[in-house]
Amino acid sequence: MKNRKIFTGESVTRRTVIASAAFIPIAALKGAPQAASAPAAAPVAALAPDDRRILEAFIDRLIPADENGPGAVQCGAADYIDRCLADYLAAEKSSIVDGLAALNAFARTSQGGPFADLTAEKRDAVLTAIDSNQAPNLRAFFNRVRRLTLEGMFSDPYWGGNKNFAGWDLIRYPGARLATGPEDQRMKTPPAPVRKSMYADGAAGGNHGH
Repeated sequence: MKNRKIFTGESVTRRTVIASAAFIPIAALKGAPQAASAPAAAPVAALAPDDRRILEAFIDRLIPADENGPGAVQCGAADYIDRCLADYLAAEKSSIVDGLAALNAFARTSQGGPFADLTAEKRDAVLTAIDSNQAPNLRAFFNRVRRLTLEGMFSDPYWGGNKNFAGWDLIRYPGARLATGPEDQRMKTPPAPVRKSMYADGAAGGNHGH
């Protein structure tokens, strides 16, 4: 099996993807922290198209698509981040936009072109330098976007990420259920995935009948 990557300066295995997801609070599997109000059915956006393009190029190298499944972009992590910046993370929008601009400027000086226009190898070189703290004042921005990317991969699809439940499939999270049958309780076989948003009935904010 080839490596999947959640960028830490080196390629990492599928097991590391699962381990990284473990650092996300369980609430993130259910919905966006602090219950952002904008559902997937009514998308909003905070980022300008040029900023969105840089963000997508960034997270595409954090978790690229491979033979094991779709990557962060295909899973809608950029949609999740964009909507959060338009809602409960609005106070962080300026720092994220400034970070994207600084990332782009560093790509120009270190690799000779805008970040989104670079080859995958050159993008990785830029991100490796940042992750190794070799770029001025970009490490905190890098870590914040990496965290939000993980949330976008593994949170409830209602919030814009985890499209087609690909993130949950990756970590073998079967989805929330109100009850389990005797066979599932024996834990001899993996439980069948529910593949349903906890907010599919419009009960945002965690009110799901219990």
